[in-house]
Amino acid sequence: MFKRKVFHVVPDGDSWKVKSEGSKRAVKTFDDKKDAVDFGREIAKNQPLGQLKIHKKDGTIQEERTYGKDPYPPKG
Repeated sequence: MFKRKVFHVVPDGDSWKVKSEGSKRAVKTFDDKKDAVDFGREIAKNQPLGQLKIHKKDGTIQEERTYGKDPYPPKG
């Protein structure tokens, strides 16, 4: 079973960064949020189990998107 790979779209001054969860360095930096979200969505979708957490300018989470097959119904 794969563990979900999580990416974040986070603000950084006047730019936006796409970061892998737990990583200090950005995967890529963008001038606008839309481009960062589009890129983050594509790399999350390319994972067996991917997730994208999109943050607001103040750093709080605006939206979460999951990709890949979720086990439904959950076991247990």
